[in-house]
Amino acid sequence: MPLKMQIFTFLFLMLGPFKIIGPFAKITEGADAKLTRQLAFRAMIYSSVALILAAALGQRILSNFEIPLPILAISGALILFLVALQTIIRQFASPSSEAEQAIVPTLDMALNPLAFPTIVTPYGIAAVIVFLALSPDLNGKLTIGLTVLVIMALNLILMLVTRYIYKFLTIFLGLLGAILGIIQVALGLMIIYNQTLKLINMQAGS
Repeated sequence: MPLKMQIFTFLFLMLGPFKIIGPFAKITEGADAKLTRQLAFRAMIYSSVALILAAALGQRILSNFEIPLPILAISGALILFLVALQTIIRQFASPSSEAEQAIVPTLDMALNPLAFPTIVTPYGIAAVIVFLALSPDLNGKLTIGLTVLVIMALNLILMLVTRYIYKFLTIFLGLLGAILGIIQVALGLMIIYNQTLKLINMQAGS
């Protein structure tokens, strides 16, 4: 698989729209069309700004504290692995007998919980920082930035149409959630394995 496609796949799994549908549908269940649109647009803006700030701060932290890239990648992979594993385990848990409390949607929810941590995940931030740090030139960094913006646009589109398609996707989303959860668990383990080997090689070469 080409490197650009690998980067898009990684970021799409970590920042992409499939994990947003359920939470967004639940939050906007009692909202009118105008409030739903406002929540979607604000969540997209907040997410994009948060990723830009996180990328800038992450690059500075890497340079100031001399944190090796493998350590940062392993940290992000651990979070990815644990969150994905928790999601899979939750699917096999017995359904709660307690009635869910109705959510009153407000514009504040665009920031929390929509933008963070639903869209901008901790492991997604780590992935963006690592990819930017690994990019050798400006073109590589611009490619990653463009990829993130495309994913944010996909998130916005899906949030805008969620109220119309959610009922038809309920069963499909359960199956897709299980598949993506397994992929994310495997992805987290693969990153940990690869970066651990890099650390070992770094120690052996020093």
